[in-house]
Amino acid sequence: MAKIVFIGAGSWGFTRTIFKDLMTYENMDGATIALVDIHEERLRMGETACRKIAEEGGCNVTIEASTDRRDVLEGADAVLITILSGDTSVWQHDILVPKKYGVDICVGDTRGVAGIFRGLRTIPVMVDICRDIEARCPDALVLNYTNPMAILCHAMQRETEVNVTGLCHSVQGTAKMLATWAEVPFEELDYTCAGLNHLSWFLKLKHRGRDIYPVLRERVLGDRDIYNEEIVRNEMFLAFDYYVTESSGHNSEYSWWFRKRPELIERYCKDGTGWNPGEHAYILNEYRKREETWRDEFDKWLTSADWDDPEKKSAMLRKSNEYASSIINAYVGGSPFQFNGNVKNTHLISNLPEHCCVEVPVLTTRRTLSPLHVGELPQSVLPLTSLTALTEQMTVEASFTGDEKLVYQAVAQSPLTAACLSLNEARDMVNELFQINKQYLPQFKRHGV
Repeated sequence: MAKIVFIGAGSWGFTRTIFKDLMTYENMDGATIALVDIHEERLRMGETACRKIAEEGGCNVTIEASTDRRDVLEGADAVLITILSGDTSVWQHDILVPKKYGVDICVGDTRGVAGIFRGLRTIPVMVDICRDIEARCPDALVLNYTNPMAILCHAMQRETEVNVTGLCHSVQGTAKMLATWAEVPFEELDYTCAGLNHLSWFLKLKHRGRDIYPVLRERVLGDRDIYNEEIVRNEMFLAFDYYVTESSGHNSEYSWWFRKRPELIERYCKDGTGWNPGEHAYILNEYRKREETWRDEFDKWLTSADWDDPEKKSAMLRKSNEYASSIINAYVGGSPFQFNGNVKNTHLISNLPEHCCVEVPVLTTRRTLSPLHVGELPQSVLPLTSLTALTEQMTVEASFTGDEKLVYQAVAQSPLTAACLSLNEARDMVNELFQINKQYLPQFKRHGV
């Protein structure tokens, strides 16, 4: 019988979604689902959510819960990781301190100065988790959802032997959006997407053998509603000819072009109609709101009258569009499944740094992940993508060597910092963040450059 472990199961919305998805597969009949979180209240909520779904769906499943992952990892077939190292009071400084220096950030969980410091805090935790997996379930598939995705996956792939890949919604989410814009069925869309997490590019985009990029260019230029939905990404597409994954707000943080002056933020990052156009501290503000509402949201879901309506209950138990359950099902012997995953670059993208973490198509079969060779990225998107990969590698190297100066060098060369600050200003910003984070960064001894 399969055994699946959720580390960070207190993210009960995510946990309940993947749990109900798993329960739609015959391979999960009689499975053990083990939930882990160091936050006991959130862990109990995740456990309650899973037990509710199992009861309502008539699932044959054993559910365990523990605040210590070592209690439940033994013999696991798959491990999902959805943790956050430090609460809002910790990571808010990743966004607030750079703003003092003139670096305006809206999310800050992936790259640039905010993503780098989040990564430095989280790498030791992720490696510790992997060490426990190596000891207790070395053949398990590890699916990481924690950001900064590429930095963390690179660290785990470099320092451990676990079979790990990272998952993100942005590839399939963007593909569905583009299919809608081009007015073609998503199921008939053929695409090849590759690059870095949140910075992958649709290298091929076809419907029944026909390139739909000319149609998309026409729609972006001619339909104001389409242009306004993703202003930053549409500007990047018009400039570089390939569409990038992840939202406009995220991508506005990753480059030189959109956030270096207040008037540019006003022009490109305020009025977009997508979920995250790029408003300052967007995710920080969302998390602050959620801190006040998550208990009420859970109670509302648990006691919803929809559970008493057969049609609505069926909808609540229906499989989602998340890929994790399909990947796990394939790994334990079900139908093969292809997705975009974050893996070590073993010449998969030949003009990105060797061994950096790349996002490429991956085929999952029984006990095997097989990344697919992509070749070269187009020259138009290579400079930004390659520089980003290098700064991510520098961050991982700095974490393992305790080299504060390498952190500064990675931050100083990240596009948004370079567009906004002098080298001395970047140094001052990094030093302030080191001082704030020193209790969370024991691998660094001087805490400054």
